[in-house]
Amino acid sequence: MRTTSLLLVVICAIGTTTTASRDRVDGGWEAIPDMDDPEIQAIGLWAVTEHVKHAGDGLKFKKVLSGSQQLVAGQNYRLVIVAVNGDFREGKYNAEVFDQSWTKTRKLTSFGPVN
Repeated sequence: MRTTSLLLVVICAIGTTTTASRDRVDGGWEAIPDMDDPEIQAIGLWAVTEHVKHAGDGLKFKKVLSGSQQLVAGQNYRLVIVAVNGDFREGKYNAEVFDQSWTKTRKLTSFGPVN
């Protein structure tokens, strides 16, 4: 009886872990569910601002159009951002951002026009 009870506990634990891992897998990319989330828009604004610091091209952030996120030792974001250039023309840009909130670390790992 004791062995059966222990086996049942182990099976339940494995089933719970498997179900939870289907919802969110470390290292897997998933779509950002709410593009209007103020935090996502703030990360997009930060990405454009950081890009302009280095490129000096005067882009102005408009909005984050779409994106995905990846849980790592922090959070990676792949964003498609709409921005306006110095000629007042809208363009789409890909940005990749690493964010680790508990260490207050944020890095722009990639930024460029959508092809």
